[in-house]
Order: sequence, then C-alpha cells, then structure tokens
Amino acid sequence: MPVKAECLTSLDDIEASQWNALQGTQCPFLRHEFLVALEHSGCVGGRTGWQPAYWVVRDEGGLLAALPTYLKHHSWGEFVFDQSWGQYLAQLGERYYPKLLAAVPFSPVTGARLLVRQDMPRSEVAPLLVQVMQQATKLQQLSSAHVLFTDDTDRQLLQDAGWLLRRDCQFHWHNQGYADFEAYLATFTAEKRKKTKRERRRCVEAGISFRTLQGSELTPELLQIIYDLHAQTFRARGNEPYLNLAFFTEIAQTLGDALMVKLALRNDEPVAVAIFFWSQEALYGRYWGAQADFHSLHFECCYHQGIEFCIERGISRFEPGTQGEHKVSRGFAPHITWSAHHLVNPQLRAAVAEFLSREAEAVDNYAAEIELHTPFRRP
Repeated sequence: MPVKAECLTSLDDIEASQWNALQGTQCPFLRHEFLVALEHSGCVGGRTGWQPAYWVVRDEGGLLAALPTYLKHHSWGEFVFDQSWGQYLAQLGERYYPKLLAAVPFSPVTGARLLVRQDMPRSEVAPLLVQVMQQATKLQQLSSAHVLFTDDTDRQLLQDAGWLLRRDCQFHWHNQGYADFEAYLATFTAEKRKKTKRERRRCVEAGISFRTLQGSELTPELLQIIYDLHAQTFRARGNEPYLNLAFFTEIAQTLGDALMVKLALRNDEPVAVAIFFWSQEALYGRYWGAQADFHSLHFECCYHQGIEFCIERGISRFEPGTQGEHKVSRGFAPHITWSAHHLVNPQLRAAVAEFLSREAEAVDNYAAEIELHTPFRRP
C-alpha cells in the first residue's frame, strides 16, 4: 500500500481526534491534549532544547501511524542518562547533539511509542516508523536516535531492527483485587503493617486531611496553589520545575479528569500536594510539593493515598516515578523499564554495547536483591 511520511513541527497541524484514535493513546501522556499543551505553554520548543519533530505516516485511510519525536540539544528531562556517550563521541571528534528522541518529555512512563491506527496490526505497521527514524537520522546527519520507556511490543521490534537495548529499574505497585486498604495491609508482615499504620496515623494526629480533586474541579485559584506548592519543592533543590502554570491550566481543561491531585489540608489550609495522571489501566504519580515538613506526609500523600485511589477505582497498577528504594517497604516492587538506541558511529556503538552488557547484569542483580525486601508475607 502506498504511504507517505512527513515531519510536523507542531501537533496543532493534526486533528486531536486522528491522533487520539491511534493505539497507545489511552495513556494520558500520549494524548494529543498533553503533548500539544507542552507546546502551547512553552515547555518544549523555543530555546528549551526540545524541538518538536513529530513523524506521521499516512495512507489512503488517513493517519496510519505516528511517532512523538523531538530533536534534543541536551539530555535533560529524559531520565535515561547518556551524557557520557556524548562526551565519548566528542573525544572522537564528532558532535552528539542534536539527537532524535522518541519520548514523552519529562515523563519516565512506559508505553507505546510507535503509534499505529486501531484497525491495523501494530507489529506489521510499526516497523515503518523504525525505518523513518533511521532514515531521518541519516538524512539529517544526526549522531543517534533513541526510544525511551518503550513497551514490550516496541522493544522487540527495535531489537529486531538492531537497536541496542538498555534497562533500568523502577518500583511499581500492583492491584491484586484488594477490597480496601486494610485488605491490602493484611498481605504485609506484622512489622511492616504496623509501620505503615503508624505512618498514616501520624498525619491524622497532625490534623491533616486530604481532598481528591479531578482536573475538571481545579479552579484558577486552586491551580495557582497547586503549582506554587510543586514549584517550591523544585526550587528548594536549586531547580526550576519542568512544567509551568500555563501547562497545568490547559490540561485541566483539555485532559479533564485524567489529571488528579491529592491536596493535603491542615486547618483548611493547603500544606502539600501530590499530582497524578491516570487511566483505568494505571495511576501515574508525577509531582509533589509541600510548604512545611510534616512527619510521614510525603509517604501518605504520594503513596498511600495513591494506593487507596487505585483500590477504590479498580486501577491495576501504580507507577510513582523513578528511583526511591523507600517505596519498596510500602508495597512497590522492582520493575524493569526499557529504552532502545540507534548509534551511527561504530566506535560509539561498540563502546556503548559493552557498557550496556555490564549495566544490564548490575540492574538485574539489583532488582533481584530489592525483591527480597518487599513487605509482603511469604509462603
């Protein structure tokens, strides 16, 4: 069948209904509304180092496939760290940036990256997008192309195309059909169950309560409070937040209830917030902020409240973000995540392949060791 590939510099150039009809876009981070809000708010584009370059493939039936890609002029906001690869290539006298990146900016969330129309077999059409990325890398004389936090289907297709695979470890919670939070805690050892109950009780004793707010309930005043709390925590660590108030304001309107916040109140005054996105498949914890330090509040707001939300809604898993071994004792188990890398320079490819082989063994050993420390009772 005849197909045509083209690169769009803005998702405003394609209708939301067409993009959102592709397989994989049930994930909120791959929705047209999320990605285009990054553009409208200036979180990508301009001088951010994230230059939108969305590849789309059309056939007689319309939009056949698409790929959310960016020309990257640095490696910030990716959560897959390759700065040393760029340094090595520089020693060889070549430039590493810009590179071509298929990813959701600032969001280390696993999902489809090779998006295919619903009526087509993904395993047959998605290889076209792999070819598109490789050809774009060659034609634009780029050093490399990367696909981050890819799901298993895309990972296999990329591996079959000769891309190098890299793994990392996150911590995910899985819903086993718990009736309520107490039923969940019943699966813990006595010691871990007691510790979790004590953490939750400390927030109650501090006079802290929680409001669950969906995107459609967020007024401009609430959005300002939520953003200020989240930004304050970034700035306390010497960083500016990746996402701005304009972004949250837009997605509260366009994504609606796929955005959810847990607002912590003391004497009816907001003191902390955890920002989530969700679908029926998964809850994604993204950002946290607090104006004061209350014992155990971070664990309650970001983890226990999220787990309760999943149990109440029948959501199958909870991805709270990267890093954080402290999550393990609260019921989050090791989960391997994947990225794929197409490196043009043969010396760089050989060096990275050797490094990834050693790193893979270390990651697997780490995950196996951490698995022994989950709080659940063992047979």
